[in-house]
Amino acid sequence: MSNHCQLTGTVPRFGNTMSHSHRRTSRRFDPNIQRRTYWAPSLGRTVTLRLSTRAIKTIDRIGIDAAIVRMQARGERL
Repeated sequence: MSNHCQLTGTVPRFGNTMSHSHRRTSRRFDPNIQRRTYWAPSLGRTVTLRLSTRAIKTIDRIGIDAAIVRMQARGERL
């Protein structure tokens, strides 16, 4: 799955676009996925992750080691 955040598990959501005349057409809400490389002292190497911008802010707040623990608890491969 390409549009998927490794930390939060965010995936695309689906909904409708409403025109001015209230016609509904299907659309897709994609998460803002970015590729980031971090140095992980607990692993002793760099890890490249596909993260949403919200997850990048979470890593800035809690640190990369705590984020790695969360990802491994979800069963995510690093």
